[in-house]
Amino acid sequence: MLVGIAVSLVARSLAPPPPRTSPVVVATRSLEAGHAIATGDVRIARVPVPLVPDDARASTDAVVGRTTAVPLTPGTPVVPGVLASRDLSGPEGTVVAAVRLADATVASWLAPGVRIDVVAASGDSGQGHVVARRALVLPTPRTAGTHTALGVGEGDDSTPVLVAVSPDEASDLAGAAALGMLSAVVVP
Repeated sequence: MLVGIAVSLVARSLAPPPPRTSPVVVATRSLEAGHAIATGDVRIARVPVPLVPDDARASTDAVVGRTTAVPLTPGTPVVPGVLASRDLSGPEGTVVAAVRLADATVASWLAPGVRIDVVAASGDSGQGHVVARRALVLPTPRTAGTHTALGVGEGDDSTPVLVAVSPDEASDLAGAAALGMLSAVVVP
């Protein structure tokens, strides 16, 4: 018995110390893109320091009331890159373009965080071509009235879908919108 206690003490003294941790705000449950974060949606988790993202938040107050830009799974750190910008900006290197789709119903089905190819069709040829690839659908500011996921009111085709695209694609989108109809194709 004394040998067992001695072995246990030696093993314990040779074990590495527990890793240093830091507080990080994480999602408590699955959150859809476009979700306004409430107090119960986030918690503080202790994460080993080498795994803490550089821009991690240590207080839930920093994220409550903000909107998610992409879907989050439980335990995902809530860092600025997963939150919708307050100033209608997309990820770094992109610009925000307003796209009016030919079918307002399709626009109402698109949720923030979805990736789409924007296809332009000319009335003359009827053939389409992609003018923006893997555009990120962004949350649309809410306005008064009835809303769907993007703030498009029932029967209201005047509200555009906001997407993050490259600067070149934004220019192509503007030109294509002036010449033909735009459609969205959901892509992975």
